[in-house]
Amino acid sequence: MTSAKSVNLSGYTDAVIRELQHTLRQVSDESAGQLVERILQAQKVFVAGAGRSGLMMKAFAMRLMHLGLQVYVVGETVTPGLGRDDLLIIGSGSGETKSLAGMAAKARSLGASVASVTVNPKSTIGQLSETVIELRAAVKDSSNPEKTTIQPMGSLFEQSLLLVLDSIILSIMERKGTDGSTMFGQHANLE
Repeated sequence: MTSAKSVNLSGYTDAVIRELQHTLRQVSDESAGQLVERILQAQKVFVAGAGRSGLMMKAFAMRLMHLGLQVYVVGETVTPGLGRDDLLIIGSGSGETKSLAGMAAKARSLGASVASVTVNPKSTIGQLSETVIELRAAVKDSSNPEKTTIQPMGSLFEQSLLLVLDSIILSIMERKGTDGSTMFGQHANLE
């Protein structure tokens, strides 16, 4: 039987929290407010992302559903067609994921609104978006010394994405005059 070697868990979590605070303090309140407005004006909201960013977008979709909004995850079998009065929100660190860029271009061609949360607002997806929230977080293979992180690959972006989107939910809750107990009525009940 080998003994377990201790880890510096509190040191790592402290470093991660510092990185998150630094990244999140740079997010534009104006951009976040624009996204809130677009969500509230949309007939239907569609979300998309790839990999771990896609998981954060699914978590966001769940909370939007709890708020009583019509929301869909692109690629799911029950997702309807996107129309002119709808909004597509894409979470992509690089803003260059080919499948997501194709979705953004298609949404624009259909007359729908596109919003994105990305590290790179000048990316293909960023340029196709009317609303962009920039997260100044390190992403995979970052060569920018200002965007360094102790975390692997896109972890800082993905964590920041979840926290920004949860903050968007709080803003929508305030605007709609709702609370968590009201939202719980929309929670899945077949579990």
